Amino acid sequence: MARPVTSRPAPPGPRMPDSVLRRRPAEVITRPERLPAPRPAPPRRTGRTPLPAPHPPRGRRPLPLGLIAVILVFVGLFCVGAGLGSATGFNLGDLFKGPDKPPPRAFPVLDPSTPKRLTIPAIKVEAPILGVGLAKDGSVDTPPLKRHNEAGWFNQGPTPGQFGPALIVGHADTRTGPSVFHNLGKLKPGQKIEILREDHQVAVFQINSVEHYNKQKLPIKRVYADYSRPSLRLLTCGGNWLGGDEGYSDNVIVFASLITTKER
Repeated sequence: MARPVTSRPAPPGPRMPDSVLRRRPAEVITRPERLPAPRPAPPRRTGRTPLPAPHPPRGRRPLPLGLIAVILVFVGLFCVGAGLGSATGFNLGDLFKGPDKPPPRAFPVLDPSTPKRLTIPAIKVEAPILGVGLAKDGSVDTPPLKRHNEAGWFNQGPTPGQFGPALIVGHADTRTGPSVFHNLGKLKPGQKIEILREDHQVAVFQINSVEHYNKQKLPIKRVYADYSRPSLRLLTCGGNWLGGDEGYSDNVIVFASLITTKER
């Protein structure tokens, strides 16, 4: 026979009401809420109006760094060149002077042909031309003194009428009196010089300038290296007589440009 079920006595203390016990505990469900992005805080008012970005000052704009560098390099080269000029006799001005200004007209160009005769009407020169080379010291030679009334064409350069400077030298005087180029320094710009060539062409040159240089400061580039057009250089001695092997202190140089040709 089964034993009857007996209920155990409730634990001591206050008992919760049945109405509460019959209810299930509430379920708490947590769902994260999406908060809106925070707005930036408005600027604090300080009572001052914000200043705009500064504008560049009016007036001269600063030079670019590249241009400043070029100017400094040029100034440096000029100073170095000036120092070399004072030490060696090189004239810095000649470097920037450029070729002689030709007459304002078109010019002809001739093929090579040996020059035979020089005519300078303004100083009454009518002289044969012979070829000369280099002297033992490396300078341009001159005609022998016994032929001092003849002009010497430097036969290692252009012939008169070719592109480049044809060089003709001559004596100013000798112990016995004046020579072929005695009055060369009296020539003026615009006057004419004629040279008869072996091919029977006459090259007519117009004088650009007549210049005097100390022999230690001869403008080598202007005399020998101007190939901008057919040109002529007449060269003789001038200045003070120094005596001995030195001769005269200066050179007289006539710069001329070819302007026309004619047949003879």
